[in-house]
Amino acid sequence: MVTVNPYLTFNGNCEQAFDFYRSIFGGEFQYVGRYKDMPPSEHPVPKCEGDKIMHISLPISTETILMGSDTCCEMDGEFDSDIHFGNNISLSVNTSSIDELNRIFNGLAEGGRITMPLQKTFWDAHFGMLIDKFGINWMLNYDIPK
Repeated sequence: MVTVNPYLTFNGNCEQAFDFYRSIFGGEFQYVGRYKDMPPSEHPVPKCEGDKIMHISLPISTETILMGSDTCCEMDGEFDSDIHFGNNISLSVNTSSIDELNRIFNGLAEGGRITMPLQKTFWDAHFGMLIDKFGINWMLNYDIPK
């Protein structure tokens, strides 16, 4: 079964925004991860960015999870200023199989632009991002069974 949830991107105030949303909707965060919590990579995150939110999720109902993150600086140290009203919302799709993930990802990518190819991630999933031919941002995820 496929689920689709909103994913919001912020320029450094994600935690404040999600604290506000939690005060309205109630509940507890399912996950709060910061950039400093990521495993080491060939593109280390500068210390000044470490406390920013890499991923946060707040269940709104049994069907809907509000998710978000802060932007992080570019690999060359410049702030990613491409996030602004209009492109700061993505649709996050979670699939129940790798075949379903590939089918949906490839279908949405047709005529669009892949911004992160499907790949295995440190959170034990296959994940990729793209912008479809209509300019809609998509994040696709399949959690690898344990």
